[in-house]
Amino acid sequence: TCMSPLPIDDDAPHHPGVRFPPPLLFVLPLGIGTLIHQWLPLHIVAAQWRVSSVIVGWLLIGVWASLSGWAMVTFWRQRTPIIPNRPATRLVTWGPYRLSRNPMYLALSALYLGVSALVNVFWPLFFFPIVVTLLYFLVIRREEHYLSAAFGNEYDSYCASVRRWL
Repeated sequence: TCMSPLPIDDDAPHHPGVRFPPPLLFVLPLGIGTLIHQWLPLHIVAAQWRVSSVIVGWLLIGVWASLSGWAMVTFWRQRTPIIPNRPATRLVTWGPYRLSRNPMYLALSALYLGVSALVNVFWPLFFFPIVVTLLYFLVIRREEHYLSAAFGNEYDSYCASVRRWL
């Protein structure tokens, strides 16, 4: 199986039980890191490398736009909800989901890192491991548990052939 055990609540059979929009896990630390920068400025790169961080930032933002758009269109075409507090109508295993079980979270990670590089602020990077850890424990584990319960062997086979991230 691709997920670790998780206690089941009454809503588990109906949806993953994620009670907040997962993008908040990215927005809040990015904002907090930017605020900390106001009091304790710490840049990712020195001024002479600034053009490089801008280029990397825009490239990562482009990855976000492409990957999130592709993932959302894939869900839309299959008429299954993107919001993780609604039941999945089918297991999506094609499009970007044949490369990663979490392309939307990969896209949000690219956006987070891209914005950090674009504005050349270190503090959001400091918080990024915490973001990914919270994402796993508060969102991904719940989604994996739900999908395993909802789709059984089909989901287990999918997990065996597609990595969680890349």
